[in-house]
Amino acid sequence: MSIIFIFILAGFFEIGGGYLIWLCVREGAPLYIGIIGGIMMVLYGIIATFQAFTSFGRVYATYGGIFIVMALLWGWWIEKKTPDFYDWLGGAICLVGVLIIILTHQR
Repeated sequence: MSIIFIFILAGFFEIGGGYLIWLCVREGAPLYIGIIGGIMMVLYGIIATFQAFTSFGRVYATYGGIFIVMALLWGWWIEKKTPDFYDWLGGAICLVGVLIIILTHQR
């Protein structure tokens, strides 16, 4: 699987799982919503291990930049909270860091 695809899939499970837990704990959604969120969080942890990088720290550092951008997009699309200029600027800076790591550390 491609590096980016695995990161996006992991991001979906982490952000989606966290969001379901948020809904359960903070918004009063049913307990089963929180349980599904917890299962998604476990799956996120498993999916991230499929990365080609050999260093745990490098995988999570790279994923962190992608996660930031995905979280901004999630808030925009799901919660209808439009990111501002500084959100986009910060996300772009993170993606530059991600590209540096990916392009210089591929197997």
